[in-house]
Amino acid sequence: MADSLQPFLDALPQTEGLLPKWQLIVATMAIFNTVQNFATLTLTRRLYTGVAPTSITELHARTFAAWTLTSAVVRGYAAYNIHTKVIYDMALFTYLIAFAHFTSELFIFRTAKFNLPVLGPVIVSTASLVWMLQQYDFYVKA
Repeated sequence: MADSLQPFLDALPQTEGLLPKWQLIVATMAIFNTVQNFATLTLTRRLYTGVAPTSITELHARTFAAWTLTSAVVRGYAAYNIHTKVIYDMALFTYLIAFAHFTSELFIFRTAKFNLPVLGPVIVSTASLVWMLQQYDFYVKA
């Protein structure tokens, strides 16, 4: 069984620590979210429950999908190039932007309400941002 898992294990980031693997997990989840946003409005409407469901259009979902795919690419690239300062910084900023977006939708624009679909990205962006800031000197050798 271990031999059948070897190709999968070889494809994972080989850099020490868990942060590169986390970047890959989050990037992979974002790809699934991208597909979902292109396919249906259902889950996107669950995020923005502070507005009428008709306010969430197909254009909004596709725009959200494009942003999500962009951040997935950056985070996926960071998973394999975590020691590169510019890549690390770009990945860190994707989490900062996500955090700013979701917290502003919750507290300023009030288009989102505290529910499971919103808490997921808030927790992931916050935890990832804090983790990356704490581990900056470990991974980035400027």
